[in-house]
Amino acid sequence: MKKSETNSPTNPEVETTRQQESLFARRLIEASLDPLVTISPEGKITDMNLATVNITGLTREQLRGTDFFSYFTQPLKARDVYQEVFAKGSITDSALTLSHKDGKLTNVLLNGSVYKDSKNHVLGVVIVARDVTEQKRIETELIEAKVFAELATELAMTAKQKAESSSKVANDAVKAKQQFLSNMSHEIRTPMNAIIGFTKVLLKTDMSAKQKEYLTAIKLSGDALIVLINDILDLAKVDAGKMVFEHIPFRMSMSISAMLHLFEPKIHEKNLRLTKEYDSRIPEVLLGDSVRLHQIIMNLVSNAVKFTEKGKISLSVRLIDEDDEKVIVEFAISDTGVGIPTEKLEKIFENFQQASSNTSRIYGGTGLGLAIVKQLVEHQGGTVKVKSVVGKGSTFSFVLSFAKTTESVESEAEIMEFDKVLHEVKVLVVEDIVLNQLLMKTVLDDFGFETDIASNGKLALEKLRANSYDIILMDLQMPEINGFEATEYIRKTMKSNIPIIALTADVTTVDLKKCKAVGMDDYIAKPVDERLLYTKMVSSLKKNEHKRVHLPEKKDKEPNTSTINLDYLNRRTKSNPDLMIQMITLYLNQTPVLIKSINKSLKDKNWKSVYTAVHKLIPSFTIMGIGREYETIAKNVQEYASTGQQTDRIPELVLQLVSVLEQSCEELEIELELIKNTRI
Repeated sequence: MKKSETNSPTNPEVETTRQQESLFARRLIEASLDPLVTISPEGKITDMNLATVNITGLTREQLRGTDFFSYFTQPLKARDVYQEVFAKGSITDSALTLSHKDGKLTNVLLNGSVYKDSKNHVLGVVIVARDVTEQKRIETELIEAKVFAELATELAMTAKQKAESSSKVANDAVKAKQQFLSNMSHEIRTPMNAIIGFTKVLLKTDMSAKQKEYLTAIKLSGDALIVLINDILDLAKVDAGKMVFEHIPFRMSMSISAMLHLFEPKIHEKNLRLTKEYDSRIPEVLLGDSVRLHQIIMNLVSNAVKFTEKGKISLSVRLIDEDDEKVIVEFAISDTGVGIPTEKLEKIFENFQQASSNTSRIYGGTGLGLAIVKQLVEHQGGTVKVKSVVGKGSTFSFVLSFAKTTESVESEAEIMEFDKVLHEVKVLVVEDIVLNQLLMKTVLDDFGFETDIASNGKLALEKLRANSYDIILMDLQMPEINGFEATEYIRKTMKSNIPIIALTADVTTVDLKKCKAVGMDDYIAKPVDERLLYTKMVSSLKKNEHKRVHLPEKKDKEPNTSTINLDYLNRRTKSNPDLMIQMITLYLNQTPVLIKSINKSLKDKNWKSVYTAVHKLIPSFTIMGIGREYETIAKNVQEYASTGQQTDRIPELVLQLVSVLEQSCEELEIELELIKNTRI
């Protein structure tokens, strides 16, 4: 090229044409309402339209030169799409998720092609991201509508079947009621068994007097709860208005002191004072129902703490009369609380009655506490009274009589000495609750017995085939094979006469009859009384003798630690892979966003936002088969976030939630790929 040509000025007409073409190209780019970017072969953004600026929240200067892939939730997939454009020359409708400037996600379909210079050299690619969020929403709603339509159809069919078999339902009502009570008894008694059992174990160890007093308070509280559970379950007794009261020796002063320790945290929290006046003339040991007495006093003290904001609460125990056989004692609980209007005093002992219509809203409670107090006192031949002045406080008092006794009371902390009449006894404990397994092993170790554990009836049968045992302690309600089925198999198929004692958290008549029917030798109710257990085991072992057969022991299977269970989703989608893929994908798109929102809201202590995010999560727990315990955790977070109370507990609960949600996402990613491969 000649020098004169190199240095010649640009042709004005050519320059004008270039400017017009550039302007035209810019107008074409800006005409797109969807994000449009041009990208270099290295993956760097070289140009973009205003829609891209708006959706990312970044300026053109900030966007130019950045990685195209970094603006998507799946950068590796975005890179694959970009490389596909270079490989094929163009792409059509590749689905990705674009991050919005405010943290929201936008579902987009990418369309793009390469662009070249005049010599057909590839300069880069141009990609348009079409927003299909609304389309996705409509698709999701259609899927949900279809699923729920199927659910509605299924419910309608179920309703029709129920209507057609109404006579059978009526006949089964009594059995259903009995089963409900059985399940409730089991679910409540199972944790109580561990609480009371381990408290007894701790009471046998060396500890300070204060520790012993606190543990005694825990045990007394547990005993009171067990009594209450028994009353609720015993419908015949409740319907008849009858209650059975124990007459056993107890130390009144010590037991009341231990029980009052339960209220120390709440009293300190409210800066109240608690005083106790105890009449020294009252005999140390009396005959009566100490658990019922604790229940009465606990209800009244709890009431006093609830309605007192400043001042003090006083408990007075005074001897008012005695003779050679009994003493009459007056108990009075006074407070400096809000008081009760005179016109309400006659009604507060009725079921569900409280001093005013807003009492429950302000202070909580059901209004049953005082009704229970009145019932317990009067059924023991006593009387209960109340005096109150609005704004100054209230005094609840009751009078009960107790028989005198010369019997002594054995301390709960005393280590029980068992008659070691049996040696080398091998016990198979069939129990699915880990805490109860540990408790039973601890108790049986004290007996000097060797213990083996099976977590359900199926494993118990495997162990019986492989090992020899002297006696079985069999829980009734377990997964895989329950206690009844396992016992029946042992008796009828294995032809074994090994002693079997049922460990039951249900004390209803039906189950006890069933225990005998399937061949169990005896039963013992949870929480387990150690002396009673030992007595029953010794009795059963002496009545039954059997030979041991020693075989190599089999290893238990590894427990299933999966956080999800897709049985529900399979049923509701009728195992339609397309529906399942869409539902799982929806969960995988939604959950990480909600986790991010929860963490941010938690950091900002924005409880309203925490509530909203958790609220959106809860429906998916059932669909994806996430454990009910995590749904309970989520609901607790909701409650604390909405009320603004116990917010200090929210971080710990959220940590548990996030952990299981992240694990569920990992597991669902795997399930999703499996479903896709199966469909192919």
